[in-house]
Amino acid sequence: MTIRLLSLLFTFISLVSLDSHSQNDFTSSSKTDSSSLLISSTTFLPVEQVYQVSVAIQNDKLVLDWTIEPNYYLYRDRFKFNAVDATTQLQAPKFDKGILKYDDFFEQELEVYYLQTFIELPFKSTQTTMELEIESQGCADAGLCYPPYKQWLTIDLTTNNIKISDSPSTAALAAMAPSQQDAQLSLLWVLGFALVGGMILNLMPCVFPLLSIKAMSFGMTHQTQKQKQAHGFAYAIGVIASFVAIAAAMLSLRAAGEAIGWGFQLQSPIFVTVLIYLFFIMGLAFSGYLEIGTSLMSIGQNNQQNDGLSSSFMTGVLATTVASPCTAPFMGPALGFAISQPTFIALLVFACLGLGMALPFVLLTWIPSLSEKLPKPGLWMDTFKQFLAFPLYMTAVWLLWVVGRQTSVDVLAVVVLGLILIAMSLWLTKLRQKADKKMTDVTWTNAFAALCLVGAMAAPVLSISKDNEPVRWEPYSPERLAELRKIQQPVFINLTADWCITCLANERVAFTDNFYQALSDNQVIYLKGDWTNNDPKITLLLNQFQRSGVPLYLAYPAGSGDPEVLPQILTENIVLSAISIQ
Repeated sequence: MTIRLLSLLFTFISLVSLDSHSQNDFTSSSKTDSSSLLISSTTFLPVEQVYQVSVAIQNDKLVLDWTIEPNYYLYRDRFKFNAVDATTQLQAPKFDKGILKYDDFFEQELEVYYLQTFIELPFKSTQTTMELEIESQGCADAGLCYPPYKQWLTIDLTTNNIKISDSPSTAALAAMAPSQQDAQLSLLWVLGFALVGGMILNLMPCVFPLLSIKAMSFGMTHQTQKQKQAHGFAYAIGVIASFVAIAAAMLSLRAAGEAIGWGFQLQSPIFVTVLIYLFFIMGLAFSGYLEIGTSLMSIGQNNQQNDGLSSSFMTGVLATTVASPCTAPFMGPALGFAISQPTFIALLVFACLGLGMALPFVLLTWIPSLSEKLPKPGLWMDTFKQFLAFPLYMTAVWLLWVVGRQTSVDVLAVVVLGLILIAMSLWLTKLRQKADKKMTDVTWTNAFAALCLVGAMAAPVLSISKDNEPVRWEPYSPERLAELRKIQQPVFINLTADWCITCLANERVAFTDNFYQALSDNQVIYLKGDWTNNDPKITLLLNQFQRSGVPLYLAYPAGSGDPEVLPQILTENIVLSAISIQ
């Protein structure tokens, strides 16, 4: 499979993941469980309904009274007050005392207000009317954070009449014209930050291996300068289009009420798992275990020009995809500015990020003197390529940690199993090649390799999307057992450990829905003792029944009789029989 087909496949998987992800109510916390991936039924109120303000004038100060819907809150440090014209001077506002809350959206402890808050705003004005701009921002406990909410006050100081609007008046727009010129200047600075941040992104461990090999492949081609320029342009279009597409999806979801930002796709464990697989496969290719790198690291050595240009375009898409876990310096201010701006300006900022990322490669294709300074190709390139595999492996390890934090250690183990299945499918493919078998030949190695590959792709999806099993047991303790036996309650005890393969297999085979139904029908209490770590109380119970290790299964009958010791290898019928006689 060529890397171009791999890129197309990966792009399709990514879009499917993003589409399914867009149906969820995202939270900003990275510590969500797998159930948060299910479609949420939570609905959120419009911002103007959640936060309602009334304003009164008391002497030389405004009193702003915010009424907040239950389960929503406002940030203290997100309030902003600006006088539209120079004839009005605002002094420092006086806030109520709020409560401290660790906020997952901003990842810090902040002072917030629930239900209601008052703010006193002293002012001085030489006119009978004044225009003020007020800004607030808040979130819902369920996970949604609203964008900053701006309102305009038109105040008649002679009649104390106050008008609150979601848009500035004509007079306010005229007074704000100079500040809009300053905003245009600020936009130029932000675009500059975005351009520099995108350029630095090429040095991140997610991107550098891919782009460095791509750049050094120039010395191995025999194309004209115009052809190289065309490839540079195609690569840039791929990068910029990908940045804009991700930004458009992000802004659309934010407009629909989702509390997301740049990198929102990484909040999906499925998308992160796809990235893990991608980095692992790229690492294998760089290490020389997988020959998929020709079309990836060339700029179109194929004789057909159009095919080469599409390869460069897809390389740009792939480069943007692998860059998604990384954030470079200067990107933070640019991204923070972009998400608070109108759609056109936001997309312009993201396009500049893409242009910055593509710019070094474009310069290499358009300025011959730069490409001539690249190191001459030789055997050292293969060694250097193998060295660059290690940043890719390390990125995959980091993403493994991320998916483990997002879900559970069980999902993490399944993802690692998927990586092993990928490696096994490659090994079987090598066996097929040694036997001079074609890809289409029906052999056991082909079939097993395909089965391994399908298992690698399907297992994490099934594991991540599976609901958490409800807890149907109580933790074992001698005190709890004595309490239950005192009232002659039937009890089933399972002594197990995470490292006990037999224990885990028994629970999969024997502890079925019928088992739990039988427990309920016979009013049997299920106690589970976890011996994964040393526990003297569980060790003592094992010793009482002449066992040196787990598993141990005990079925205590109602009354005061001795327990039945079940076999170490269980079936559903064995446990059902033991429970039914209680």
